[in-house]
Amino acid sequence: MSWSGWGDPAKARELPEPVRALLRDLLGVRAPGTPAASLEQVVLPAVALAEPLLGALAKVVGDGHVLTGHEDRVRHTRGKSTPDLLRMRAGDGSDAPDAVVLPGSHEEVAELLRLCSRERVAVVPFGGGTSVVGGLAASREGFAGVIALDLGRLDRLLFVDEESMVAGFEPGVRAPDAERLLAGRGLTLGHFPQSFEYATLGGFAAARSSGQASAGYGRFDDVVVGLTLATPSGTLELGRAPKSAAGPDLRQLVLGSEGAFGVITSLRLRVRRAPAERRYEGWRFASFAEGSAAVRALAQEGPLPTVLRLSDETETMIGLAKPDEIGTGQADASRASDAAAGSGGAGGSGCLLIAGFEGARVGSRHAAASAVLARMGGEPLGPGPGESWEHGRFSAPYLRDSLLAAGATVETLETAGFWANLPRLYDAVRLALLGALGSPLVMCHISHVYETGASLYFTVVTPQDADPVAQWDRAKAAVNAAIVEAGGTITHHHGVGRDHLDAYASELGPVGAGILRAVKAELDPAGILNPGALIPPPAS
Repeated sequence: MSWSGWGDPAKARELPEPVRALLRDLLGVRAPGTPAASLEQVVLPAVALAEPLLGALAKVVGDGHVLTGHEDRVRHTRGKSTPDLLRMRAGDGSDAPDAVVLPGSHEEVAELLRLCSRERVAVVPFGGGTSVVGGLAASREGFAGVIALDLGRLDRLLFVDEESMVAGFEPGVRAPDAERLLAGRGLTLGHFPQSFEYATLGGFAAARSSGQASAGYGRFDDVVVGLTLATPSGTLELGRAPKSAAGPDLRQLVLGSEGAFGVITSLRLRVRRAPAERRYEGWRFASFAEGSAAVRALAQEGPLPTVLRLSDETETMIGLAKPDEIGTGQADASRASDAAAGSGGAGGSGCLLIAGFEGARVGSRHAAASAVLARMGGEPLGPGPGESWEHGRFSAPYLRDSLLAAGATVETLETAGFWANLPRLYDAVRLALLGALGSPLVMCHISHVYETGASLYFTVVTPQDADPVAQWDRAKAAVNAAIVEAGGTITHHHGVGRDHLDAYASELGPVGAGILRAVKAELDPAGILNPGALIPPPAS
């Protein structure tokens, strides 16, 4: 994975000149004044951990599994948000861990946590490194140093119970490997977020991930039936049965805990039969409001497709539902120009809805859902748009890298709310972005739906100013405040990290924040686990 961008560097591409010209003319984007730093040029702080302590770490995990080299530390610095990448491109490695430690078992993780608690070493669990909310940059204050606890060696399929339809995995298994291991038995997890190619199963659980097929397969917290958590205070084994009335479900306390309570060392996950049939297609609605009503009808009346997403007018015009086709030629300039002018173009007027059906009874489910969409005013577009989206569903982050290199700040943010409040939430986020950034390009889609509400996922493009990190920080603060004021949740699936911490505290309220601090104190009394993330500090 690229150290200063997304994914496979071989898949990166430069924007063609017509698109660059359009960015200059419509948004005022100009190429950065200085070239991006090379990996060797990234400035790192000196290793703070003393040699005896590095030796003690190596004694736990074995020689060769404690890494302090320049490249190892760079590759474990921060995550993949736009501010993270802007800092890396500027050569700023100030958040680098002092060492990268790779345990090979639950017992080694537990021993490392005991050692780091005694020596006051901060520990940041590291899976695929795909966090986009500042979830991997630990606070150093009060600690002897920081290690990245890379779980890549914990990468085994532990068991498959086809009678219960449950599979056991270690947390470092990457999502494509999990699908490959299950495919041999005709099974699937069905979890395909945009980070699918690089994220790990442990990371999905720790961040409450939600995949693009969540309408059919559920969120990842729906998939987890049991887990093992190593903490400085001991081991927590959770999940004796699918459901229980034995008090509060502590699995839900671990899911979404972002490494602040402990380190997940194994997972028991619900699996499904691999779909024998897939069918994807597109529909057009005249407006986002009409499309939203149709999506709500499917969520509340059924049948719900496996994949269901609706782009607003701007995202439809730009063609962001087909990211593989953006950045390839003159057609992109035409689409964006039409979007800026408010007219239909190559991306099509109105709003594009993608519906995907997988599994059994695809034909009957498709027919019933199509009847609902047609009744709600939808125009069928056939399989082309759906198949195009499916083919390019993991490509959008590569486009972001190309735009960053061209001088545009591109970032995503998301929220969720109840259906009755969704229009207010949509308007509040857009107005906050316009107020903070002037005249950015703001796109949105509904990507996860429920009977009672849905998520909103925004993509923002704006020219970089002299300090693009500070520029985005101002915009993000404005949006966070707007989401809280409009009654939405600060995050639907990206997580809290550090970027959402203040707004999360407002959402929780003082009693809720106190509960989290009490759990933290019980499981991690020395406060070594991912300090600065997720847990709101006491009011001063």
